Amino acid sequence: MTIDELKESGSIVLECISGSRAYGLQTPTSDTDIKGVFILPKEEYYGLNYIPQVSNDTNDIVYYELNRFLELLMVNNPNIIELISTDKSHVLYSHPCMNIINIGDVLSKLCEKTFGNYAISQIKKARGLNKKIMNPMDKERKNILSFCFVNYHQGAMSLLDYLDEMGWRQEDCGLVRIPNMKDLYGLYHDSSYEYNGIMRQENSTEVTLSSVLSNAIPYCTMYFNKDGYSTYCKKYKEYWDWVELRNDDRYQSNIEHQKNYDSKNMMHVFRLLQMAIEIGRDQKVNVRRDDRDFLLKVKSGAFEYEELLELAEQKQEEMHQVYKVSSLPSMPSTDIINQWALQIREAFYCFGNL
Repeated sequence: MTIDELKESGSIVLECISGSRAYGLQTPTSDTDIKGVFILPKEEYYGLNYIPQVSNDTNDIVYYELNRFLELLMVNNPNIIELISTDKSHVLYSHPCMNIINIGDVLSKLCEKTFGNYAISQIKKARGLNKKIMNPMDKERKNILSFCFVNYHQGAMSLLDYLDEMGWRQEDCGLVRIPNMKDLYGLYHDSSYEYNGIMRQENSTEVTLSSVLSNAIPYCTMYFNKDGYSTYCKKYKEYWDWVELRNDDRYQSNIEHQKNYDSKNMMHVFRLLQMAIEIGRDQKVNVRRDDRDFLLKVKSGAFEYEELLELAEQKQEEMHQVYKVSSLPSMPSTDIINQWALQIREAFYCFGNL
């Protein structure tokens, strides 16, 4: 089911502006994210065509089927708690059946873990960008020759330097595996003899072996750092996949503030931790942020990375202390959520789109 098909079906019971605009943290370049809830027609819900979620390609627009929505609410998922607590000014549509839900009845001490873990994941994302900014990778992909080394005098030399010094082509070389010695090979050379070369193709992932004459003597021993090559290939793919999919405006913003971390991820770290503190302390969800000025300073790169990590640790400790004395239940009541599921679905099926 597509977003358009979902809207045409009349199944949407809640639709809200989410993300930065709901938080009051939008900038002129901010997108408009949408989240919502829908209820499948009876024949699809009771049949074999259950659809738990409908979203667009970028997940900027996401709608959850009622059962999936309530399952996530049961575990105090931050996105779902924010959705049902969205300020009225950002609610685009709400079916009367959704009035059955009272967010205060499902808030629990699980929020310390869900909001806290989500915050930690944002720190990891920020660190990941830090590594990518500080360690860019050349677009030209290295081949296995760059991970081969030969013994030379009393040390080692890269195979590429060795071939250059000897004036040899890799195609005129032959390799023979040395028994009982992992990734070690005898290196032979003869431009008049048809060796198979060290690699057959530019994208080869293994070295190539050759047959050699019985009286042939290797020029040297070659080591292929196969594990190093595999690690490089993984990092190369991760880096260039990130380059292809990254938000260039966001990336340039991070480059301009020259702090070498994803400041938007770090902003969400503090938003999530503070929201968790407010839930534990006040039993209230404040989606629209009163700490907007501080959060936008974080997003602008006004702080050093290590400074933010220290502040985040302090916030985490504050959150732990709040939940130690919080009067919230340990987890939501399954009975209440089951009752909501029945009442909302029956109300919608009986009265439809009011």
